[in-house]
Amino acid sequence: MKSTEKRIKKIDARFTEEEYKLVLEMENTLGIRKTDLVRNGLLKNGNAVIINAKELIGQLDSAGAELGRSGNNINQLARHANRLAKKGLLSPVVVERFNSLLEQYLVNQKDLETALRKIVRSMH
Repeated sequence: MKSTEKRIKKIDARFTEEEYKLVLEMENTLGIRKTDLVRNGLLKNGNAVIINAKELIGQLDSAGAELGRSGNNINQLARHANRLAKKGLLSPVVVERFNSLLEQYLVNQKDLETALRKIVRSMH
């Protein structure tokens, strides 16, 4: 639809009290007018889910911070292991455990990247 075209047709919809409260909550939380919520839901995003961007960004920020902390811990452990190895004090069990944890960290990071790509695709 052209942006210069006037909207002259109207569709009435009835909601239960609970449904209407939900629509009002979405309007306030997402900052989108009720009519735009309905219009976008029907015409633009028929099969998509409306995402609370503020909540999503907060959760992504938390996940990123946690990954950052994990990465810092891994770096500290690697430095410590290198010091122990130079002194001949590094146990093979510790090396095996470190490698196992690093492998799991990399799997988690890849899973997060995959999930983020899916979220970004669903937003288009």
